[in-house]
Amino acid sequence: MKIKIAIYLSFLLSSFTSIAQQTIDKNKPNIIFILMDDMGYGDLGSFFQNNRKQQNDRSEPWLVTPMLDKMAAEGATLSSQYCAAPVCAPSRASLLLGVSQGHANVRNNQFDKALEDNYTLANMLKNNGYATAAIGKWGLQGKGKGPDWPAHPLKRGFDYYYGYIKHGDGHEHYPKEGLHRGPKEVWENYTEVSADLDKCYTGDLFTAVAKKYIIAHQKSKETKKPFFMYLAYDTPHAVLELPTQAYPNGAGLEGGMQWLGKKGEMINTASGKIDSYVYPEYADATYDDDSNPDTPEVPWPETYKRYASVNHRIDDQIGDIIQLLKDLKIDDNTLVVFTSDNGPSKESYLPKEKYVEYKPTFFNNFGPFDGIKRDVLEGGVREPTIVWWPGKITPDTVVKTPSISYDWMPTFAEAVGFKAPVRSDGVSLLPSLTGMGEQEDSKIYVEYFHNRATPNYEEFTSEHRNKKRKQMQMLRIGDKVGLRYNILSAAQDFEIYDIVKDPKQQNNLAKSEPLLQELMKNKVLQMRKVDSSSIRPYDNEYIPATKAKETKKGLLQKLFLVNESWIPQTNTLTPLLVNTVDKPKGDMKEGNLAVFEGYINVPADDNYTFYLTANHKAFLRIHEVSVIDADYMYTPNQEKQEVLKLKKGLHPIKLYYLNPKSAKTKPKLSLKWSYKGKSKEEISPNSFFNQ
Repeated sequence: MKIKIAIYLSFLLSSFTSIAQQTIDKNKPNIIFILMDDMGYGDLGSFFQNNRKQQNDRSEPWLVTPMLDKMAAEGATLSSQYCAAPVCAPSRASLLLGVSQGHANVRNNQFDKALEDNYTLANMLKNNGYATAAIGKWGLQGKGKGPDWPAHPLKRGFDYYYGYIKHGDGHEHYPKEGLHRGPKEVWENYTEVSADLDKCYTGDLFTAVAKKYIIAHQKSKETKKPFFMYLAYDTPHAVLELPTQAYPNGAGLEGGMQWLGKKGEMINTASGKIDSYVYPEYADATYDDDSNPDTPEVPWPETYKRYASVNHRIDDQIGDIIQLLKDLKIDDNTLVVFTSDNGPSKESYLPKEKYVEYKPTFFNNFGPFDGIKRDVLEGGVREPTIVWWPGKITPDTVVKTPSISYDWMPTFAEAVGFKAPVRSDGVSLLPSLTGMGEQEDSKIYVEYFHNRATPNYEEFTSEHRNKKRKQMQMLRIGDKVGLRYNILSAAQDFEIYDIVKDPKQQNNLAKSEPLLQELMKNKVLQMRKVDSSSIRPYDNEYIPATKAKETKKGLLQKLFLVNESWIPQTNTLTPLLVNTVDKPKGDMKEGNLAVFEGYINVPADDNYTFYLTANHKAFLRIHEVSVIDADYMYTPNQEKQEVLKLKKGLHPIKLYYLNPKSAKTKPKLSLKWSYKGKSKEEISPNSFFNQ
């Protein structure tokens, strides 16, 4: 009787969920993801610069970003959002794939490597009725010549693309003239179009193209579809080139940047003098260079006038797009995210004989932290993030809960009314943003390699100056951040900081946190896969077992009814039925998704090869490691295998099996293993436990 009542209640819940889904489907929000290039946490007024202005210390010059400050006031600021990697290519790969650097196929400095053919933000949303567009910098296309790159944006879920495909092209902001390193290629879908882009400053160009796309979408038959736009600017990154003129008057539908579409005059700032316009508030700016108010102030060096102008230009561009959404009356149904790919750079690519070297210490672009681009210190990975969604997000919301860039995949999925692919390492941030529901903890993890040391800036604590980088890791658990630089082995201790009380990471708590130290050392082995193209000094370590109490034989089998075409995350779903089985089985009494959850007992330290076969879709996790993906583009009944180095003991396991409601064949699922030189065999029921 209890089972029948449980099934009935689950059916009611499923029905209510279905009704809610239908309501959401009618109002799927447009989504615009704006990604800046090398913008630091300290570049924005509302995050840092406004405090400098209020202090009015003439030796500490400041930047202004009124439009972004307004956007923040109308939406939410995420003061503890991290990027997945401290340099652009791996950071963008993790963002688009929805996975950490422990699972992304692009790591370290693998620029122009092909983005894995798997679920992306674009194809996830496209499969749920979205028109998708990517505008700006890509750099994840793979080897070969255009337009036949294996991972062209149109091959990764986007319907439309306009911008720089190749990573190196994103260092130049006048593609046709190529002032710095020669002319660059700009692609519209599969056609190279730079020949017509006279005097087109890329920040203005990408803004005009984005506005043109949004306007055309609203006028087209596609209007019934919501749109997803990945708008990846190439500023303030690389050469500090200036626009041709002041930002056009007004903003939105009639003002601001406009697409003209005339050869040689594609946008309305393709006139005047290229690389010339300094914003008036910075043109004659002076500061107290010697921190002595009794001596005359001196002009800002031209390098910093340039940076400030580029930063202000970004502010104008974003304000222009926000106004367009208001003019088109789609603002209340458009979710906009503004963030950056990594921390600030010390590069300006300007001629050394004419310009001083750019140092992020002039404006403290890293904000209240230490570290810059290529560091896993907070300044290298903490990003200025604003989320704007009128009517859904209360104005002036401040989200202090830590999060990371691969959380956007589950967030967008939930905003649209479904669950993200189980492969994603992220969690939905909607509870934090809307104040509705309980926020899951984000899995914040970064790994990276760089062969140089941190800069010797006086603003940094002495321990963070000239700090050898090499192999680095960072993870955050609650308020504590674990940090390792120049990692030589898995046994090396983490530096541990209370990042809320100690944002500059000065007070290392490692000696007083032995349990947390052990947890961190274990966790970084339990949440990543070895990648042969990015060798780490801890790759050959056995993944530690877990300490489970009061276990009993068998696995919990949780049955769900889902609508997604992929295996979805189930963390926040209520199962139709929960029972205990002796081993993973294909037969299901209720629903169409089975999750087998518990522990697998590993008899000895060894390399274990797991073999998974299903006649539909399946996915295997051990700890937080995505072991076998038989979901995306999986060929039914194909055996997939993967090797894991496991220590003796109990290891958490989750095996997902999706059997579509339309399936006409009997469910079939097989999980086998081999180790210690033994032949492949089915895993015995005696190896499975649950709590």
